[in-house]
This record gives sequence, structure tokens and C-alpha cells, in this order.
Amino acid sequence: MAVLKQCVQGMARMRNIKHSLNIGADTPEMQRAPEAMMRTRMTLLGLFLQCALCACGAAQQPVRVACDGSPVGLPAVDSTRLIADLAALADDSMEGRGLGTRGGARARTFVLERLQAIGLDTLATGALEPFSSATGGTAGGVNVVALVRGRSRPGRIILVTAHYDHLGVQQGEVYNGADDNASGTAAMIAIATWFHQHPPDNTVMFVALDGEEQGLLGAAAFVRDHLVVADSVIINVNLDMVSRSARQQLFVVGPKRYPALLPYLARAACSVSVALMLGHDQGWPTSEDWTLQSDQAVFQGIGIPFVYFGVEDHPDYHRPTDDVSRIYPGFFVATTRAIALFVALVDKSPAAAESARAVSP
Repeated sequence: MAVLKQCVQGMARMRNIKHSLNIGADTPEMQRAPEAMMRTRMTLLGLFLQCALCACGAAQQPVRVACDGSPVGLPAVDSTRLIADLAALADDSMEGRGLGTRGGARARTFVLERLQAIGLDTLATGALEPFSSATGGTAGGVNVVALVRGRSRPGRIILVTAHYDHLGVQQGEVYNGADDNASGTAAMIAIATWFHQHPPDNTVMFVALDGEEQGLLGAAAFVRDHLVVADSVIINVNLDMVSRSARQQLFVVGPKRYPALLPYLARAACSVSVALMLGHDQGWPTSEDWTLQSDQAVFQGIGIPFVYFGVEDHPDYHRPTDDVSRIYPGFFVATTRAIALFVALVDKSPAAAESARAVSP
């Protein structure tokens, strides 16, 4: 109760500061303000939203991100191509995309060919990163890495990830994993297409990770192989299950640890058609905290701030019935555009995201 009282008092003080600085209004004065003023705006807004999240998080209830600012244009995606990519990855011919299987290899080839068709660059080592399990097992996987180089800050990286593997074939049944995670992989491809058409200021790297279902193996290999310098990564944006929600809710995990990221979400909330939800984050029961439940855990473990976009579990989670027919196409298109907008906002104004590195994980 004392913490909540302090939070409310702090929110009142910040409202006064916000009013005196006219924060939240896109006035000509604010548009001409120096970078220091803009950082102040982002910091105060982040603290304001953090208090709101703190107060509601004590009751362990999700909080919808409220709009702060004016609407901005949503990145456009080819919805037909987006759904087709998901359907291809979740087809029976992919045999559930199991680690080290023929189906996994087919899925990898599909992802590689799609990224090549877009025209993305690769690292000097190429687009494929083979790896074995950390324990030296024989079941190997392969990550697919591509990027759009930044125009003004090519040495700074926004790392967008999605795992393309799933559970394979079990007892004769194919686990197609349409939502988990053909959806995240297809969305990542669509976002890569948009950034190739709209070159970013910072480099945006797209990594289709293998072996997530077996223990985040692809993410661990990516870090272990030092394909990029960790200090050069501004943020990891991880996509895992983004195509299905009866409540039209897309959860965003990470801002509880990194409140400097909240203003990006508040600005995006002004334009998106899905509900951006804060929850399943630090302070929730271990079983409900998603921080360690997907590939972002590996990057968070080496000090890289993250945002994880995903939906809550549904009846077909990790079942052979997670098929294309069960996704919500309109919702899936909307989540893809929302995530693309978040990445674009970070790219255009990365200072707040970079300040999140000062926060202890």
C-alpha cells in the first residue's frame, strides 16, 4: 500500500511537470525542441506509465496501453502474402518443422528463399548459421540471418527474431504450429519486406531462429558464435505466437524491466487496431512471467533490452490442432503492422531504447 501511495503521489508530480512542459502535445515548439527536451519527454512519460503498470501489476492484472500522442501512419503489409507465408510454413509438408528433421530443413529453405527474394543483405559469414546443441548432441539446427543496413547508423542494430521450428511429428500426428510460430516467422518476413522498401536509420537484423522448442538453442548459438557485438544491439524484438486472440489482445513483455520502452508503445497505441497489453512480465508469478519462455531470454541474459510480442495460450497450444484454419487472419495482419510500427518508432528515435541498457536485468 505504501508503494502504491508513493506511486500515486509521483504520478501527480509528473502530471504537473508534464503540464508545464506541454508534454504530449505535438506543438510547433515541441517539434523544434532539441534532443534533450525530447529525451525528457520520453523519460517522464515512461515514468508515468511505469507507475500505472506498477499499480496494476500488484494485482497481477493486464493493463492496456493507452494512446499518448497523435496517430502515425501504420506500415503497410501484403496481407495475402503474409497469410500465404504462414500457411506454407504450417503445411503438412513441413512435417511440423522439428529440429534436425527434413521438415525443419524445408522450412529453413522456404524462409531463406523468401528473405533472398526480398533482397536483404547477409553477414560476411552468409545467411545460414549451423549449430549443434550446447551439450554436443547430434541434433543440429540452423539459424537464418538477414538484414537491412542502416543509412545513418549502420553500426547500431535492432534485432528482430522469431523461431521457425516446432514440435515435428509425434505418434503419427503432425504438429503444424500455425500460431506457434509460423505466425511470428511470417510476420518477421513481412516486416523485413517493409524495411527493405523503407530503409531504416539503424540496421535492422532479422533472425529466424531454430531449436527454440528444444530449449532456446538457436538463440544460444547466435550469442555463443558472436555474430554481432552485443553492445551494438539497441533492442531485441521477439515475435512468438501473434496470430490468434479472441479478445484481440497482443501482449507486450519487457516494459516492466525497461520502462523507457513504454512511450514507443503509447505512441503506437494511437494507431493500431489491436489492444496492446502489458502483463506476464516481471513481478508476475514465475509460471505467468513470460520473460524466460521464448528466445528473448537469451538476449536479456547478456544485457540486451527486449520486447516480446505474443498472445496468451489457447486450447490448441502445443497440440496437433494448431492449424492455419484456427488463426484470426484480420488480427494477424493487425499485429504484424503494430509490431512493424513499434520497430519503426524505435528506429526513428532510439535514444530512449538505448537508455534501457542502464537498467539492471
